[in-house]
Amino acid sequence: MDLFEYQAKKLFAEHGVPVPTGKVATTPQQAREIATELGGKVVVKAQVKTGGRGKAGGVKVADGPEDAYEKASAILGMDIKGHTVHSVLVEEASDIAEEYYASFLLDRANRTFLAMASREGGMEIEEVAATNPAALARIHIDPLTGVDAAKAREIAVAAKLPDAALDGASTLLAKLWKVFVKSDATLVEVNPLILTGDGRVVALDGKVTLDENADFRHPENADLVDVAAVDPLEQKAKEKGLNYVKLEGQVGIIGNGAGLVMSTLDVVTYAGEEFGGQKPANFLDIGGGASAEVMANGLSIILGDPSVKSVFVNIFGGITACDAVANGIIQALDIVGNVTTPLVVRLDGNNAEEGRRILKEANLSVVKPVDTMDGAAKLAAELAAAAA
Repeated sequence: MDLFEYQAKKLFAEHGVPVPTGKVATTPQQAREIATELGGKVVVKAQVKTGGRGKAGGVKVADGPEDAYEKASAILGMDIKGHTVHSVLVEEASDIAEEYYASFLLDRANRTFLAMASREGGMEIEEVAATNPAALARIHIDPLTGVDAAKAREIAVAAKLPDAALDGASTLLAKLWKVFVKSDATLVEVNPLILTGDGRVVALDGKVTLDENADFRHPENADLVDVAAVDPLEQKAKEKGLNYVKLEGQVGIIGNGAGLVMSTLDVVTYAGEEFGGQKPANFLDIGGGASAEVMANGLSIILGDPSVKSVFVNIFGGITACDAVANGIIQALDIVGNVTTPLVVRLDGNNAEEGRRILKEANLSVVKPVDTMDGAAKLAAELAAAAA
């Protein structure tokens, strides 16, 4: 989960990382009030989870409360790379002497952690890496020893930071590592990390990505979710404990096991080419169980998507036998009620024959049993095209 800048800075401050003083506003009036409270010049910054805010006009310096009102009025509602600005961070303007870059991240390729730092901050780090790779220091971090004061200084020196910034940057980097570890992040980034005119090193910006797999250790993370940006179907599925991702197709997918569902997406995409480019409408893995309740929840989510014209239920019976799945489908249709969208069902594995018999004898008009995965995918794509 990516955090907004103001959320990242709040996390930084909780671990002692120096950040400018500021507050969030959702209206121009609030921006004016915050600017009045802070006094002097302020910076009004669009809160969106994407880069390039400055180039898009989403970061502006205001001379005072009335100017902050005007700047916030211009930024709120702005579209930045497909992200609508719903809030702005109004913070005290900083006296910037120099700008640097620093981050800690999970290095998946090398199965370790990586520190990156550069004296060239304030621009996209991809640009620095491409145009001047020698300016970007890369230091691998031992997960067992982490980043102490000595390691933090090693990173700062490797980044060729000036003597005036070494002590402050080293102290900040050690604290930033604590943010990374304590919050179970996969990325913490400061760009720019600044040296102020009076010699302080401050995190002027902040980007944090949290590992959602660690949410069980951080119940407080639920308050960080940007509910307005979450697809309502995905949010509903999460509340029901379903592993669902909305896609842009017309064939709803239900399967048990992530591998099987991924294969189903591929097969449906291939089959759909014959029928006007029909594609999967979602990823939905119901896991090992396929009870009536789980199936009903899955169907209600999928059928809540108006783009879905057919549903492909692809189940391989293992711990949960196919006869239990078949009964679950029948009961689920009764629970959901008034289902007119066709369900193509393919059952294989444990008790598959019995499951098919149960579906056949149920004689439900919307249920279309098919023995093979390819055949079921083809029929689901054909039905979706016919209903389009």
